[in-house]
Amino acid sequence: MNTEKIKKAIAGKTPQEVLAYLAQQFEEGLIFSTSFGWEDQVLSDMIFSQDLNIKVFTLDTGRMFTETYYIWSRTLEKYQKPIHAFYPNEEKLQEMISLKGPSSFYESVENRKECCGIRKVEPLKRALKGQKVWITGIRSDQSPNREDMDWVEWDEAHQLIKVHPIFNWTLENVKTYVNENNVPFNPLHDKGFPSIGCQPCTRAVASGEDFRAGRWWWEDASKKECGLHDLSPK
Repeated sequence: MNTEKIKKAIAGKTPQEVLAYLAQQFEEGLIFSTSFGWEDQVLSDMIFSQDLNIKVFTLDTGRMFTETYYIWSRTLEKYQKPIHAFYPNEEKLQEMISLKGPSSFYESVENRKECCGIRKVEPLKRALKGQKVWITGIRSDQSPNREDMDWVEWDEAHQLIKVHPIFNWTLENVKTYVNENNVPFNPLHDKGFPSIGCQPCTRAVASGEDFRAGRWWWEDASKKECGLHDLSPK
């Protein structure tokens, strides 16, 4: 099944219906990535509440906030469903830190991308290997780069279909779902963190600041992607 067939089949469906349809069409090879932010918690709730055969995984970079580990545990407690963890390659991580130290990502964009590559991009490749459909919590208004995406697309880098069930949702839609369905969410959201990544690379944002202003705040805005969704300027 290609992207156009999926897009046509799920047109007009709710995110819950989209997930159920995908689970019905793909008996295996269906995977969802969570970083435990608002959007991902919404989709985790939809997947677990419907008991869908969708593998849920996360990338543990080793630099996550205490609050993120807390909400990871809360999610396991609430739904009693597994969340598969993928970790950085130990040798590559040790080599980078031995040569450049634990904070080299502050020194240049190249160093930061190297760190993201080891801690996130390479583990993601392992997680997605052999999969057919990758489900994400991406929303179109999260950054200018993401407005150019489509809610069903072909990922050439990983050779699979990507589906973003809440692509057209606003942040208010997300918050409403969380409140109405009693979905556990990261306490950092109440402290001014709309986007949550590694602890050294994420800060709270002030009222009126761009959604992703708190990610890699020391860099130019045009470079603020880590490579997971292949959105960085070429």
